[in-house]
Amino acid sequence: MTERFKVVIVGTGFSGLGQAIQLEKAGITDYVILEKADEVGGTWRDNSYPGCACDVQSHMYSFSYEQNPDWSRSFSPAPEIFQYLKDVTDKYRLRRKIRFGVELTGASWDDTTRRWHVQTKSGDLEAQFVVSGVGGLHIPQVPKLPGIEKFKGQTWHSAQWNHEYDLRGKKVAVVGTGASAVQFVPKIAPDVAELTLFQRTPPWIMPKPDHAMPNWAKTAFRRIPGVQRLYRNALYWFLEVRAVGFNGHPAIMKAGEVIAKRHIGKGVKDPKLRKKVTPDYTMGCKRVLISNDYYPAIARSNVDVNTDGVREVKAHSVVDGNGVEHEVDAIVYGTGFKVTDALEYLDITGIDGRDLAKEWATEGMHTHKGISVAGFPNLFFLLGPNTALGHNSVVFMIESQARYVVDAIKLADSRGAAALDVRPGVQEKFQREIQDKLVKGVWTQGGCKSWYLDAKGVNRTIWPGFTWRYWLETRKVDPSDYELSGRAS
Repeated sequence: MTERFKVVIVGTGFSGLGQAIQLEKAGITDYVILEKADEVGGTWRDNSYPGCACDVQSHMYSFSYEQNPDWSRSFSPAPEIFQYLKDVTDKYRLRRKIRFGVELTGASWDDTTRRWHVQTKSGDLEAQFVVSGVGGLHIPQVPKLPGIEKFKGQTWHSAQWNHEYDLRGKKVAVVGTGASAVQFVPKIAPDVAELTLFQRTPPWIMPKPDHAMPNWAKTAFRRIPGVQRLYRNALYWFLEVRAVGFNGHPAIMKAGEVIAKRHIGKGVKDPKLRKKVTPDYTMGCKRVLISNDYYPAIARSNVDVNTDGVREVKAHSVVDGNGVEHEVDAIVYGTGFKVTDALEYLDITGIDGRDLAKEWATEGMHTHKGISVAGFPNLFFLLGPNTALGHNSVVFMIESQARYVVDAIKLADSRGAAALDVRPGVQEKFQREIQDKLVKGVWTQGGCKSWYLDAKGVNRTIWPGFTWRYWLETRKVDPSDYELSGRAS
């Protein structure tokens, strides 16, 4: 017998858990959560590399309705965020709804029954609604280095850290200088014999305003009503104003560049190295990073920043673009994740057998508000295309989306409809509006290539503007945006 549910949620990161909580609050309890791993946490379960932390203040990078007064630092380390998600799961008794070790492989829409047939490696399910909470930071982007199959040493991606291998005294090559590398390089540099950091494009790095949270602040958050809410609101608006610079105001970004260059000067005294790590594109074009220990780490005598690229890998070495051979015992990839193609591996078919992965591969990722897709009724995405951020907390976006999904389900129920499908014209209008904004923003005009852009150079990742506008646009579902069909069983 195929199990049937009203809602199937995929993933147990902030998105999946947040959606489940909103369903519970709305009194919708006929749902199940599919999780391929053996614990909740998503990104914060998978990423356990040394130095892993969030680059948004924890008091903002958390659910607004589940604030934690006991964060140890302004920017808490990954284990604390992971524990926070486990605590939230237990508080809302969500484990009883989670199927651990169950990996989604695909889903197909049955237009006759107006339901989704959900395929997993453990068997099939049936659901009226499907909510994807898989996000974009879960499939490691591992470059295919020429000759890597000959390498006799250890290799791993930062999201699959090998804690069994002792790096002390080893010669290590790090490929990539993204957000993960900026965090783990300072942690491993003092212990390794040699570290060769292969950099393609230097990131803009700002000072990190991190500090331990004093006990008096924790006490105030815990005991005085409204104090933590006030602190969170102040953080929100402090981060939110940064959107002005990203959206076509280069003078503001130039001011940020001055601060960042001063930051480089403090940490790197060697003029040649300083030139290597100073970006030549506008700040914000690629993800802006924060760190206080990265520049001192790469200035160490046992660290070499190599900008010549990788020509090939041999059994015990990496050969750079100039033919210089670097002996290494291990290669660590700090190359980020597949984002604009994160869903290509899923087999999702909608009305008339439409293949979502093929459509998005040929036409680009098109959605309405980053949540719903025309031709794929009752299917919702959390942190879908063009809803990631470069300036504020994505948890704010997730909350907005989770409430919107609940409102959409309520709309279908209130009309006695089995399905709702966003109208193609509505989706096209939304896409035109956001792409018009993105074209004018620093992500397109800044003079760089980034993981924000798809294979055709179109930004399918970032929300172009203020998050409060997104909150306004997703507060209520506009019934005229959707075509309702079928009779609910």
